[in-house]
Amino acid sequence: MLKKSSGFREGIDTLIGSTTVLTGNIVSDGTLRVDGKVTGDIRVTGDVYIGSSATVQGNLDACNVYLAGRVEGNITATGLLKVLSTAKLYGDIKVNSFVTDEGAVFQGKCEMLVNSQEEKTEDQSGKNHKKGNISENSTEKNKQH
Repeated sequence: MLKKSSGFREGIDTLIGSTTVLTGNIVSDGTLRVDGKVTGDIRVTGDVYIGSSATVQGNLDACNVYLAGRVEGNITATGLLKVLSTAKLYGDIKVNSFVTDEGAVFQGKCEMLVNSQEEKTEDQSGKNHKKGNISENSTEKNKQH
């Protein structure tokens, strides 16, 4: 049993240490922190923390993803994807919320997930307020006047 004084971060169920190289897929119902190298897909119901010295070659699927290292693969975050200044992300993302710090590298496509409450509102009103851009919306308003 680990003591609180051991330095183990409270709330993290699985830790891939900085000297660890793991080949294979990871599936967990908890929270994962990667400081080493993972080659394979990661699917967790909790959060994923990718440390600044970490490398992941595979897809990530989690609630929240906090990225400080390198990921070569696609990320799906049903909550927040936070890309810190030291991060390098090469792949497409599907997120509910996306935050990036200055200096981070991101090469890929971004798709915003529509939350189920917004879908219900759109279905009831018959309009999709998430699609379109400012110029389309202003053009539509000008046609009405």
